Amino acid sequence: MTLRSLIRTTSATAALGALALLPAAAPGEAVHAAAKKIRSTGVGQVKLGMTAKELRERHLIGPVHEGCNLGPNTRSARLRAPLKGQVNFTLTSPRKVTDITITGGAKARGVGIGATIAQIKAAFPKAKVDHSTEDVFRITLVRIPKDGGGRIKFAVDVDTKKVTLIGVPFIAFCE
Repeated sequence: MTLRSLIRTTSATAALGALALLPAAAPGEAVHAAAKKIRSTGVGQVKLGMTAKELRERHLIGPVHEGCNLGPNTRSARLRAPLKGQVNFTLTSPRKVTDITITGGAKARGVGIGATIAQIKAAFPKAKVDHSTEDVFRITLVRIPKDGGGRIKFAVDVDTKKVTLIGVPFIAFCE
């Protein structure tokens, strides 16, 4: 083997090794950048008032299925990645989004699943804390009024003191 071919082989091997390391770093950055924004109008591309057909065509939700069994003709659908959660629809056709429940993949002013009440209050100074649901549902509700950043509700687990659900414009209770 000549010196020239040895240098070429070594250079090619080093370049391939460097390329192999790049994909390992990229997914962490992509996951971090994937968090969608929660606003009073919706979450990411999912907006209140959109039809089920629009959401399906944009591949934002899974199949529409029966919703809460407390009422007749209710329908809901799971959100597709990177969002986690579900959307509920109106009772009549065309089915339109009435509320969105988030369990992951999105943040409101930097506040997402796992945040505390103190973090919510720091991001939303007009937040109202409601303890009336603690005995029955084991959650504390934190409501963000319309003039305080939007109609958004956070459900904070009583035991862990962390956000477990985020609802736009409310959290739908089924049980």
